[in-house]
Amino acid sequence: MNYETYYIPANFTDAGRVFGMFEIRNVIEALLLGAPVLFLCFNLLPFKLTTNIIVTLIIFIPIAGFALIGISDDSLSRWLKAWAGWRRKRRVLTYRGEVGYSGFERAYLRRKH
Repeated sequence: MNYETYYIPANFTDAGRVFGMFEIRNVIEALLLGAPVLFLCFNLLPFKLTTNIIVTLIIFIPIAGFALIGISDDSLSRWLKAWAGWRRKRRVLTYRGEVGYSGFERAYLRRKH
């Protein structure tokens, strides 16, 4: 038998990702969440440029980072859609008492062994 060895390159799963780490969908969501924060911080904060940059980055980096990483390997929008579906369809389980036993089982359970 003649076996051939195939080497799998390290980047074979990098398709559809930015920098090999972040899915394109997550990058788009991070931009959509981060752009308004950048705009509002730079336009509404009354500080000097250096202070504005620091405050903006303190607010922007956690928001964009959270959007880039996502939750449980899902993007935020995908996770929110699944969570909303769960909230809509969830039910409460209740205890409705014991199940009735047949005559044989009652007699067997009363007997001392």
